[in-house]
Amino acid sequence: VQLVESGGGLVQPGGSLRLSCAASGFSFSQYTMSWYRQAPGKEREMVATIFGASGRTNYADSVKGRFTISRNNAKNTLYLQMDSLKPEDTAVYYCKAVLFDDWGQGTQVTVSS
Repeated sequence: VQLVESGGGLVQPGGSLRLSCAASGFSFSQYTMSWYRQAPGKEREMVATIFGASGRTNYADSVKGRFTISRNNAKNTLYLQMDSLKPEDTAVYYCKAVLFDDWGQGTQVTVSS
């Protein structure tokens, strides 16, 4: 299993970013995928999940209505569209296949003016 996150950066409050996660080494389309984040001094938390079979999505209350998780199974890629970003969204963001223990290197998102 290999997961490579990209798309992070520095953005002003209220701005947008789209994160990508390129997956390989497993049958991507069959697996539920999640985005997690870890802020300095805090535990890693689940941000959003998209189920493999149904495409149904689930979000943490803190990002509901602002973030959108999606996937392109033909490209083995997971996305996280982040809008109306807030300083408290600052963290390293990771993608993960729910049934595997592997993590990517993460991508840093910093929301600051």
